Amino acid sequence: MKNSNIWILSFVSFFTDMGTYMVTPLIPILLASSGPLIIGIVDGLSETLASFLKFFSGRRSDRRKNRKGFALFGYGLSGLGRISLIISSSWVGVFIWKLIDRTGKGIRTAPRDALISESGGKNKQGRVFGLHQMMDMLGASIGIGAAYFILRMNGNQNFHDVFLYSLIPVIIGWLLLLGIKERKYEPIVKEMPPATKSKLDVKLLNPNVKKLLFIVFLFTIVNSSNSFLLLRAADLGVSTANVLLLYLLFHLTASLFSYISGAFSDRYGRRGILTVGYALYGFVYIGFAEVNTTIGLIGLFTLYGLYSAFTKGVEKALIADISNPESKGTALGFYAMITGIGLFPASLLTGLLWQIFGAEVSFLINGIIALIASILLFRMLSINVRKAT
Repeated sequence: MKNSNIWILSFVSFFTDMGTYMVTPLIPILLASSGPLIIGIVDGLSETLASFLKFFSGRRSDRRKNRKGFALFGYGLSGLGRISLIISSSWVGVFIWKLIDRTGKGIRTAPRDALISESGGKNKQGRVFGLHQMMDMLGASIGIGAAYFILRMNGNQNFHDVFLYSLIPVIIGWLLLLGIKERKYEPIVKEMPPATKSKLDVKLLNPNVKKLLFIVFLFTIVNSSNSFLLLRAADLGVSTANVLLLYLLFHLTASLFSYISGAFSDRYGRRGILTVGYALYGFVYIGFAEVNTTIGLIGLFTLYGLYSAFTKGVEKALIADISNPESKGTALGFYAMITGIGLFPASLLTGLLWQIFGAEVSFLINGIIALIASILLFRMLSINVRKAT
């Protein structure tokens, strides 16, 4: 049952991200006339408003032990939100879609990640999260490829057909989720006093989790939306179809290396690979400040894929390693919330700097701060979570 759950959840993410990434890389191109600041607000604010749900849904799933129900509702809500995008005619409609979609993600993320963690063995957290991340990125890659071919057949600016077709894999992913078999637990009702039920109580997390989340937040406040990378490529003269190919390259690279990096972190520890991942992000953003050729963009999107492979699944595995078993959903939810909250100031800052000083300055500042964060990460992890690695 455990292995089947891992594969089902991986394929759910595969199909869901296929549908999501048929749409996602087209949004900054659709909103390009509104300016980078609007893009930053749409991406950052929708993520931040929805991110608080990630903690509360994770904590609630710990108490109710009904992670599957939360996942079903969250994935379903994201699918319904797609209708707003299909009928939208301005950035307001896109914002409404984004808000509904991210709310669904906020509800489902922590319970789903807790299911993944509980379905993997104690010493295989990196592998199970790496497998999930690999399938997630592979689905995104196929979605981007599907969008590319639809645009080539129907015209580079005919986004409506892409948005409509994107519903199909989303529905398939939701139906697959029905096959999850969740272990039966007695709901936890005596772990905390009633007064704390609706409060965001950091005391529920053990000290190592809190230290790691602080480090993650420092990095996240300069980890802006991927939309800016796509907008940068478009500004350099890359066609809409070829922007999709660059984003496809990023996801294929991340998919290829996610399981490998997770398995590596299981065997050799998570600190080193996370530090390299954070540093790669810094170098990539500095590169985007200076790049002016298609070959350079290809190299940067490839390195960005490596950054994603080295960090996304490994961070979750480390959180699962050092969290208490009875509060795993809470810890993973807090992690998801922290990364979501940081996206708004990061995207707003990037958009504002771009609009005032130009793309080069905004990417350069983010890249330098990310390199500083990677050094702090290595030093703090070596002190605080050595036992976990």
